Amino acid sequence: MKKFATIFMLLAIVLVIAACGGESAAPEPAVTSAVVPTLPPAPATATLLPPPVVSESGGAKPTTAPAPAEPELAAPAVLPAWPISDFGYGIQSHATIGDPAFTANVIKNQLGLDWIKVQLEWPLVQPEPEVFQWFFYDGVVDEVSKQGLYLMFSVVGAPEWTRAAGGQNGPPDDYDHYAQFLTALLERYPNQIQAIEVWNEQNLDREWTTANGISPEDYVTFLQTAHDAIKAVDSNVIVISGALAPTGSGDWVRWADDFEYLDRALAAGMLSYADCVGVHHNGYNIGPDVAFDQTGAVAEAGTAVFRGPFDNIHHSWSFKTTLDTYAAKAQAIDPNKKLCVTEFGWASSEGYDQYPAGFEFAQDNTLEEQAQYIVQAYQQMRDSNDVWLSFLFNFDFGNKGNGPTDDPVPYSIVDTQGIPRPAFGEIAAMEKTR
Repeated sequence: MKKFATIFMLLAIVLVIAACGGESAAPEPAVTSAVVPTLPPAPATATLLPPPVVSESGGAKPTTAPAPAEPELAAPAVLPAWPISDFGYGIQSHATIGDPAFTANVIKNQLGLDWIKVQLEWPLVQPEPEVFQWFFYDGVVDEVSKQGLYLMFSVVGAPEWTRAAGGQNGPPDDYDHYAQFLTALLERYPNQIQAIEVWNEQNLDREWTTANGISPEDYVTFLQTAHDAIKAVDSNVIVISGALAPTGSGDWVRWADDFEYLDRALAAGMLSYADCVGVHHNGYNIGPDVAFDQTGAVAEAGTAVFRGPFDNIHHSWSFKTTLDTYAAKAQAIDPNKKLCVTEFGWASSEGYDQYPAGFEFAQDNTLEEQAQYIVQAYQQMRDSNDVWLSFLFNFDFGNKGNGPTDDPVPYSIVDTQGIPRPAFGEIAAMEKTR
């Protein structure tokens, strides 16, 4: 979800309208695994997260004010490289809003997770060739490091000055500009970034707008450029290929089926430039253990308001089918290659009187089901031995978004007041076995 947009509406249009007859949505040397200590359960109510600062246009903006001069950041304690043998429990946070110290503390000490994902918008940091606004992320990186959390940045968007066509929803014309930014990023925060996801959902035209259109081959060249730049600065940083959006069959103009795109990217040599394969999946209204061709056998088939997974059978509805297929495709080339699930979750609109347009499936998931599915998905990924890192979408967009109709809000494990939903407590109590 770059800038928190999703493919769900697109997929629903593709598959649901189709039903109506129309046309149309390697890691470094291993270290000994540590035992995660038992953490106290989350409190019944949590201290409210600081509210977002809302711009005149209505969009939430980072609350950090620019400093008069760039500060020198304290040297962090160096975390050991994350072993390929260990499973990483992570979550995505809108950490640039509110108090990053509070956010990092809750993720580490209440939820008991190891990793945090933050989406880093390149145009925000470098709006002009010689202008760097690191203050948007300095506090986040510093507080995450203090807590001993592992940090994954998903680096997205290109400043308009890098694109002759303008806009930010595509790579720079010269891929070296992105590589140079990644070099500057890693040099700004030495030993504080443990993984980088190179772009986001590049099988969608709105994320990969170029003269060549959607092109797995072009993306692999882009990934190679980024990979080489990252490894030149810090060989321990995990390079994650940009996760694709699970979609229905596409026309390769507006979007491409993610399985078809992955096949071409793998054929172009993608695995040579990625330590793990990025994956997205956001649950819909079936559980994480339901294959796409088994949806008719679940109880929800008879009661669900949203009919996509039940009436329009397609692989993209299923978390299980998506992960199993990605792993099989990658491991057919490299048996040791794992997935990094950089976004997964289930939306629930329970407790709200509205839901985002195109997200009707949020009505079908109760808060208890949301909690159950999330915990089950974490453990399912851990037990599969196919997944290296996992990042739940999301921790704190609930009270940092623009209300129940904002796409990320029903996925959040805190509500619009910042109060934990049932999933919060279930994740805190969940056994976390690396």
